[in-house]
Amino acid sequence: MNKILIVDDEEKLRSLMARIISLEGFEVVEASDCKSGVKKAEQNDFDVILCDVKLPDGNGVELTSILKEKYPATEIILLTAYGNIPDGVQAIKNGAFDYIVKGDDNNKIIPLIHKAIDKGKLTKRIIDLENRVERKYSFDNIIGDSVKLKKAIDLAQKVAAVDTTVLLTGETGTGKEVFANAIHQSGNRKDKSFVAINCAAFGHDLLESEMFGHKAGAFTGAVKDKKGLFEEADKGTIFLDEIGEMPLDLQAKLLRVIENGEFIKVGESKITKVDVRIITATNRNLLKEIEAGHFREDLYYRLSIFSIKLPSLRERVTDIELLAHNFLKSFNLKINKRITRISKEFLQLLKLHNWPGNIRELKNIMERSIILENSNTLTPQSLPYELQQLKTKPHENGTKTLSAFSLASAEKIHIQKVFNYTNGNKTETARLLNIALTTLYRKLEEYKIE
Repeated sequence: MNKILIVDDEEKLRSLMARIISLEGFEVVEASDCKSGVKKAEQNDFDVILCDVKLPDGNGVELTSILKEKYPATEIILLTAYGNIPDGVQAIKNGAFDYIVKGDDNNKIIPLIHKAIDKGKLTKRIIDLENRVERKYSFDNIIGDSVKLKKAIDLAQKVAAVDTTVLLTGETGTGKEVFANAIHQSGNRKDKSFVAINCAAFGHDLLESEMFGHKAGAFTGAVKDKKGLFEEADKGTIFLDEIGEMPLDLQAKLLRVIENGEFIKVGESKITKVDVRIITATNRNLLKEIEAGHFREDLYYRLSIFSIKLPSLRERVTDIELLAHNFLKSFNLKINKRITRISKEFLQLLKLHNWPGNIRELKNIMERSIILENSNTLTPQSLPYELQQLKTKPHENGTKTLSAFSLASAEKIHIQKVFNYTNGNKTETARLLNIALTTLYRKLEEYKIE
């Protein structure tokens, strides 16, 4: 049943209105002034508030602003004995659904309430959708308890509040776009657009057009003007994934956007100005790309003002079980399955896998396993054949897959950590490990560390 609040100091009129509205099937609550009206609103979830403009302790027009700020989905209809245009204009500006004169418009009340309820329902849906989007892309939705992941989240949360460029690094499938979305949703631009583009997905000319837009006739097929994604993201955030794949001349154009907030569309001579936050991501080592002449050094230092390395899944093995259960829950809903358990053996095989595709690969394997499983439990037999053979399957060099508890596995993890710490500098890695460089090369090849 829809709830209606009537705020009016004229008791007889208020009671009459309450009776009329309640006969239409609404639940009606009454208040005689601003203070009691606000108190009733705090105690109940009203769909519509009918409020007199002149009240003993305040003005209904001003009260509208206060109530709409607290309860945006509650519609307010203002009633006045003496209507005037300035009050009516201000009432609508403050968020009132309508502003009507008592007596003259009594026959409008019930239809108006129904219209206000419909608008309120739509507003509630929009608010609910916005909340779901915010939750979906919040840091709270990033699954994992590992130290490396928590460190990355902590850094991202700190930079989210600061309007600066961010460079996310890490292997393919580690969740760079998820982090970019979370940074945007936690920042001061969250109410504006978040626009993402994969720089590796387009050829040179098409990428330039997608990013910066073009004028009609700029090239074959350009039949009309087109806004680029930087314009679409104005006042918001643009996420440039696989930034290491961007051609050098476009890198120069991007540098100008970062420095001056301006660019020139394809086929146009005038400057377009934008205000965007730029987040970039790459799975390449950009310092090596600079050495090879494939990436601009000045652009790198502008993009990496704040750099965050996302850990690979094999660096956060303790998170695999949490991720697996999360994927089980979501895929059960998606494909209408009722699998309730994951066996220890299934999880152990997941933890033994190297995960070159990281979280994306785990997600795909979980979906496949859930689709194929007919019982209520995921077992090793639910997994692809190559994962079922992990305990015994030899690598090409003849070595067995490492057990998560073996000494060799511990050695591999330690070498990998030091190697990552030195950014792949083999001489420095060997020095820190206190082993010969030739020994390091042998270990790197043995454990397939790159």
